[in-house]
Amino acid sequence: MDFKDVLIVTDLDGTLLDDNKNIADADIRAINEFREKGGHFAAATGRGVAMARRIIDELDIRTPCVIFNGAAVYDFKADKFLWHSDMPEIADKYIRMLEKEFPDIGVEILHEKEVYVTDNNQTVVEHMAFEKLTPTYRKLEDVPSEGRLKVLIAYPPEKIHKVIEYTQEHCKEGVNWVHSSPMYYEMLPEGISKASGVRKLVEILGFQDKFVAAAGDYGNDRAMIAEADLGAAVDNALDSVKEAADIIVSDNNHAPMSEIIEHIRRL
Repeated sequence: MDFKDVLIVTDLDGTLLDDNKNIADADIRAINEFREKGGHFAAATGRGVAMARRIIDELDIRTPCVIFNGAAVYDFKADKFLWHSDMPEIADKYIRMLEKEFPDIGVEILHEKEVYVTDNNQTVVEHMAFEKLTPTYRKLEDVPSEGRLKVLIAYPPEKIHKVIEYTQEHCKEGVNWVHSSPMYYEMLPEGISKASGVRKLVEILGFQDKFVAAAGDYGNDRAMIAEADLGAAVDNALDSVKEAADIIVSDNNHAPMSEIIEHIRRL
């Protein structure tokens, strides 16, 4: 297949990034060759602007990317949002309900270019340290209402199922919930997902005639993979994600992107 006709959209954590949050040299070489031959390469990540920038800059990604799990399309080269969808007002009600039901819960509100922590816990502390970010600590009522793109609930993996069960019973109206990692559960605007974000990206770029390949590993990647012309799951992906994929490649520690690009080459 001619790479000029292809858009690859990949998840970052657990897919393109290995367990140490690095990108394999073989993947970097394959991505560079893919782009040199006219291919279009983008990320679709739950990360916001600040959290994603290091990886985007390292790969010199020039195509706009889907961030905040589909709530925005961002052009990192121009440093501007091309589109975004703000959280609805009802999100505050749900946060209050969760705070009451789970007093030790961690809550991060990802604003356009800033991370606000309204409820701190050890999971949030570890998240911020790992990402090397300094968040802004504020009460919920003091977080700017405009520009909120998602809410991240941080809770230990062995307890987060209780939060999931509670939200599915009491906090579903007007929002979309996604389980993005063993310790993160995220509230997004209604109808928003990585799949909807990729559709918006394709629309913005005028790439309706392109062959779209999507790669991922977790539940928030499943719909994006299922909708793509070529859906790829890494070997460390959840079984439900593998079931939605057309191909399964090596795990995130063994250069899976190089395999995906080679598969496209042979189509």
